[in-house]
Amino acid sequence: MSKKVLVTGAAGFIGSHLAERLVRDGHSVKALVRYNSAGRRGWLDTVPAEIASEIEFFDGDIRDSFYVKESMKDVGVVYNLAALIAIPYSYHAPNSYVETNISGALNVVHAARENGNVRVIQMSTSEVYGTAQYVPIDEKHPLKGQSPYSASKIGADQIALSFYYAFHTPVTVARPFNTFGPRQSLRAVIPSIIVQLLRGDGSLDLGNIKATRDFNYVGYTTEMLTKIAACDATIGETVNIGTGLEISIEETAKMAGEILGKPVKLKIDPERLRPEDSEVYRLCGDSSKLFSLIGGKMPADPVGDFKRELQTTIEWFSRPENLSHYDGSGYRL
Repeated sequence: MSKKVLVTGAAGFIGSHLAERLVRDGHSVKALVRYNSAGRRGWLDTVPAEIASEIEFFDGDIRDSFYVKESMKDVGVVYNLAALIAIPYSYHAPNSYVETNISGALNVVHAARENGNVRVIQMSTSEVYGTAQYVPIDEKHPLKGQSPYSASKIGADQIALSFYYAFHTPVTVARPFNTFGPRQSLRAVIPSIIVQLLRGDGSLDLGNIKATRDFNYVGYTTEMLTKIAACDATIGETVNIGTGLEISIEETAKMAGEILGKPVKLKIDPERLRPEDSEVYRLCGDSSKLFSLIGGKMPADPVGDFKRELQTTIEWFSRPENLSHYDGSGYRL
């Protein structure tokens, strides 16, 4: 971990938090962000200037194998967070998910091998498990691609691990459950709840409010990612990142309303419902394997932690300079 690190997808929600954390921890950071003609670097444009000045930017595309290889020179660890992640959009544009998520992961592990077996942390998702067949979900749970997005992430994970088995490339698949926090887009349910509450009278348009999730604050997710990268015992392994707290969307919405002091009125918006056989109804993670490898224990007070972290997230969204990034009108794929 003393060497230079690369974060792909660094302009996004989790990627920007991870890049910022790595700089604060004293690491030399490269950030691969998707090229655009305006030169924008997503959420990294909003981090303190003293942080941004320490980041070496590479404006490119995870789908370009040459550019990925160039960006990985002199790197000791690469965190591959570059991905298309919106589940509803994957119903409309599945090929984009194959090209970005699967081919992108192949480009990363291939470049890692060619650059001297760079350590790879492949970012997965709990969506690969589908609706829980048992809870809490451990890493032995069957994989079930219930959306083109989750299927593409299953493929990406397996591509990454194949390079560990075939070429001894040091790969770990890190599989976080539902991350939330500042900077998250409105395609995720917690920001959607918060912004609707801040901009409205308490009426919430939501999808399946009975579905349950294991929500993880972004600071917890990024902390676990850095610990995974620093632990050789995780090489060749798939590890869950979760809290073990299972909470429904309905309960989450009511908790947010209580924090803001607004009565919540829930409405089911048909547009926000997934196709019936594609809906993931339950997610709750078992992270005991992770902590057995890196040391430590599961969070002792996940309910209290979630309430505090939800309040922190609401406070961030409530600031005018942050809320201005979110118009809150209509539904976002």
